[in-house]
Amino acid sequence: MPTAPTIADIARLAGVGTATVDRVLNRRPGVNGETVQKVMQAVAELGAPQQPGRPRRSENFRFAFVLPADESPFLDLVDRQIAQAAGDFRHAHITEITHRIDITDPSRFGAEIAQVGECEGIAVLAPDLPPIKLAINELVRAGVHVVTLFSDVAGSMRETCVGADNRAAGRTAGLLLGRMAQEGARDTLLLSSQATRLSAEIERRIGFAQVLEERFPRLRMVRTPDLPPDDEGARAALRRCFDETVDPARVAGIYNVGSGSAGVVRALADAELTELVGVVTHDFTEQHRWLLGANNLSYVLHQDIHYCVLTAARVLRALCENVRGALNVVQPRVEILTAENLQ
Repeated sequence: MPTAPTIADIARLAGVGTATVDRVLNRRPGVNGETVQKVMQAVAELGAPQQPGRPRRSENFRFAFVLPADESPFLDLVDRQIAQAAGDFRHAHITEITHRIDITDPSRFGAEIAQVGECEGIAVLAPDLPPIKLAINELVRAGVHVVTLFSDVAGSMRETCVGADNRAAGRTAGLLLGRMAQEGARDTLLLSSQATRLSAEIERRIGFAQVLEERFPRLRMVRTPDLPPDDEGARAALRRCFDETVDPARVAGIYNVGSGSAGVVRALADAELTELVGVVTHDFTEQHRWLLGANNLSYVLHQDIHYCVLTAARVLRALCENVRGALNVVQPRVEILTAENLQ
């Protein structure tokens, strides 16, 4: 019995890309009439492809959430939110599994993604690196729907990214701290982060630098050396920066893009700068709740993680069911949390 053609087979015969074939078969706009005719002629010659996605093995959809194995308050928060969404998943006939994979070796990370058990869809938070792009592309070619979560892997065949606009978040941090600085006095803003290939953190840094250049050209931005991800390591690195690179008397604020915020706060306390320097960071973890309430952080920029987790699953289900408009995602807003609006 002959096997049904794949979308790739139809694309080759029609001389178009697989995305174009998918648009035509699902009657989505944006394809000219001549191209539609080519695709439909190829379908008439080869036959119709199977419905996208792997065959379901049970009444429930089976989706995987893939996260880095790093120890970080944010990743632990995401993990808990996935677990807490179990009731919503059951109601939507979704079985979810969570994988934490070591990202220190990107090639191994990509290989382990490819080995994730039989799933119809995967939501992945991973660095934007070639081995991971290749792994995502292979999954999509095998009929698995893939969305990225919180941080995109641009250029891959993933179908959408669910998460807040990180460049806008960085611009927001720049606006908040820029307004706290004083020209000619405390006119230096520090940008700190870990060595990272997460596009979310890279986009935040770009947005921060952009808004300072555009709106606060007389302020000075200094990028600190890459901070270690642990709090004590971040504290020691920032103290060295104060001793060797930056005059603490001119620092007005610090934007900490990634983890290690408690270490940043301790370094400021060591230098007796707690009351003088504003600090902006990301993600409303329990640690950040406490630091914000104690006035050690000025602002925490946050996105609704629970909403993102549920939205990723909803999009994957809609893609599996071939629902028109499955990729019409309302992304979460960047929330600005202060000590005065905690809940």
